Amino acid sequence: MNRSELIKHITTTSGLTQVQAINALDAFIKGVEDTLANGGEVALVGFGTFSVKDRAARTGRNPKTGEEIQIAAAKVPSFKAGKALKEAVN
Repeated sequence: MNRSELIKHITTTSGLTQVQAINALDAFIKGVEDTLANGGEVALVGFGTFSVKDRAARTGRNPKTGEEIQIAAAKVPSFKAGKALKEAVN
């Protein structure tokens, strides 16, 4: 499912107009981004938790030349599925 399909699904299941569904989805995405950027986490009970994890610096290889390169430490977004979501998938 891509973004436009998700918006269509939201409109048919919630009764919102397409513009309202777009605004709701954008507001959700912006809220998650802002919270993660400020070091917080977003927990939706039963669905899952969005959080930020630290990835340590490491040594990698340039696949073209085989030369070793240093990959800097980074913060990466993470999602852990909740129990209800796991059960719905299985």
